[in-house]
Amino acid sequence: MPTNNVPMLDLQYQHRLVAAEVAEGFTRVLDASSYVLGPEAAAFERAYAEYLGVAHVLGVGNGTDALVLALRAAGIGEGDEVILPANTFVATAEAVALVGAKPVLVDSGEDFLIEADAVAVALTPLTRAVLPVHLYGQVADVQAIRGVVGSDVVVIEDAAQSQGAVRDGRAAGSLGDIAATSFYPGKNLGAYGDAGGVSTDSDRLADAVRALRNHGGVERYQHDVIGTNSRLDGLQAVVLSAKLRRLDEWNEQRRTIADRYRLLLGDVAAVALPIVGERSAHVYHQFVIQVDDRDRVFDEMAAAGIGVGIHYPKPIHLLGAFADRGLGAAGAFPRAERQAGRILSLPIYPGLTEQMQDRVVEELIRSVA
Repeated sequence: MPTNNVPMLDLQYQHRLVAAEVAEGFTRVLDASSYVLGPEAAAFERAYAEYLGVAHVLGVGNGTDALVLALRAAGIGEGDEVILPANTFVATAEAVALVGAKPVLVDSGEDFLIEADAVAVALTPLTRAVLPVHLYGQVADVQAIRGVVGSDVVVIEDAAQSQGAVRDGRAAGSLGDIAATSFYPGKNLGAYGDAGGVSTDSDRLADAVRALRNHGGVERYQHDVIGTNSRLDGLQAVVLSAKLRRLDEWNEQRRTIADRYRLLLGDVAAVALPIVGERSAHVYHQFVIQVDDRDRVFDEMAAAGIGVGIHYPKPIHLLGAFADRGLGAAGAFPRAERQAGRILSLPIYPGLTEQMQDRVVEELIRSVA
């Protein structure tokens, strides 16, 4: 890669900082032949639960499984409706469909997040759960959502992009009844492969997930319900434990980079910067701007060697997978659709230098001029 190119994501900086610790941990796992769950996974679950301020964290195979298991543990299934935002990664709606429930979409706010007022309008007698997504690293207003849905509707956080984010003094993953997260390598807290987790203060929900992730039982050859096989492995737990100890530091680096983007782009009228709520501590999983003629800007920046992304180019109701689900035609969620046509994710990750950031800004300003 030419030296003046800037990748969208570079995980080597993080790896160099944890490589020795990870190697030692891998040796422990290999010596003990403790590959699935085991002591390293248990240690990470305890550490992450303490970090979030919750009673339980259950490590699972990936973030999508985490969502499915959280929904199943909460008893969501056939005939139930689950409210979620139209602008999210497909896995949020996919998990709802996989348990047999119906996704009910609502439009996004100017900050890209689900809003309590929209949830209130979407409520029906069939609503069993709301799935707020902490998109791009900022926490949705779960407290306000809880206020409109009451105690009979389960609040399930999609915290896959928000490890370390805070709202109202509480961590993402600790605000709802139960939460799902992804530890995919590119996340703020990422493994070296697929991994995920479920967090909750509820003993009942934790026990349900603990059984469901392990073929429906917690003892060998005892299967009380139909479960699945989705368990965190010891090697990934080693990586996550090493990175968890550095997560706050790395998130602070992301905030510093975000602040500098704001400084450098604050006077560029053609660039709309992300909105951050006063009660939020954003962790900038993505730094998402909005520009007109986005596809052209994307192409020109990519041609100049700048790694940019689009998270996500189509709202859920316009994806082919949901075309026959009756979720809404084009125009049903105008703000989410407008955002999907304008959003552009700029590089942001620990190890991104000021020189690299200057290159990003230089090419962006040239492209939007």
